[in-house]
Amino acid sequence: MHSPRPDADAVAARLRAAGCVFAEDEARLLLAEHDAGRPLEDLVARRVAGEPLEQVFGWAELDGVRVRLRPGVFVPRRRSVALVHAALEAVGTVGTVDSVARPVVVDLCCGSGALGLAVARAVPDLELHAADVDATACACARDNLDGVGVVHEGDLLDALPADLVGRVDVLLVNAPYVPTAELVTLPREARDHEPATALDGGVDGVVLHRRVAAAAGPWVRSGGTVLVETSAHQAPLTVAGFDPAAWDVDLVTDDDVDATVVRATRR
Repeated sequence: MHSPRPDADAVAARLRAAGCVFAEDEARLLLAEHDAGRPLEDLVARRVAGEPLEQVFGWAELDGVRVRLRPGVFVPRRRSVALVHAALEAVGTVGTVDSVARPVVVDLCCGSGALGLAVARAVPDLELHAADVDATACACARDNLDGVGVVHEGDLLDALPADLVGRVDVLLVNAPYVPTAELVTLPREARDHEPATALDGGVDGVVLHRRVAAAAGPWVRSGGTVLVETSAHQAPLTVAGFDPAAWDVDLVTDDDVDATVVRATRR
């Protein structure tokens, strides 16, 4: 005889006791997963132990696109929808700049590949590459980008194949930008269940931004765009990483999701 299905209040009480701020909402979502055939106790126990809800589900959503997640992979943040929208705007200008028919998009520090997948779902006819230094993230990205794009494992732009030099139309960069000293202030679920390589931005949070800005020139074609997610506070530091003689730089902001993106266009 099967045990009776617990109601949402009972599940929410367990989640609330574990410190989940949105316990009621999460309880409804967990019960929906249970109704779809997954063991509820396992789901609740993992969440109570602090695992991110999206990793418990095995999926996350970004800009209406569902991406698969594996344990230990960075969870896409809602604010990154601004990066996707800025990329779509940049891709839309490719055909007006020159005769390029198939835009080349690179999702750098790709994690699950969510950003690249969201762009590819909106613009199917593009050449998509994704790269990450973390092997688990690359495996997850390959799950999501199978038949859509190619995933490369390695350190920032060094991961990319040489035939992309001078061909990249849009370089999406969601490199970590949390200052090292502030990692301890992150929620426990991030500290314990996401890789440090996806969180630690160095002493001032923009160390990787500077590295990308310094190295991007040869990869991005004239008129191409680099888009870097950052914070409002750190945006001036991110901007300063780009040589003003080679790049036109401005900011894209979205107050609805508290997002700031540095946009650098190759001269």
